[in-house]
Amino acid sequence: MNYSVTMEAAWTVRDVKTVDDAIGVAISEAGKRFHPKLSFVDIEVGSIVCPNCGEEADAAVLVAGTGLVGLIFSMKVFDAESEEHAARIAKSMIGRALKRVPLRVIEVAEWNG
Repeated sequence: MNYSVTMEAAWTVRDVKTVDDAIGVAISEAGKRFHPKLSFVDIEVGSIVCPNCGEEADAAVLVAGTGLVGLIFSMKVFDAESEEHAARIAKSMIGRALKRVPLRVIEVAEWNG
């Protein structure tokens, strides 16, 4: 079976002045670690929902020039034995490239492509 695996990561960025800068640097740094071997991994900024108003916003915060950005990584896994197997494959591949970046699988979906 083929699966689409989506993970979230907590990415720390130092010496930035704005949240937008932190997001840009985080995406750029992650992309560099994936290129060229894992250039098929899609990178997006995660989102959070305000518990009070329900508004959606980018998952990024800036404190004392240090940003914490929630990134979403998606990739296709081919010929996996199960959803769990696909998640392990994706986490292993992405985890090797990102060394010491916390990762959590948030979705595994069967993919017919």
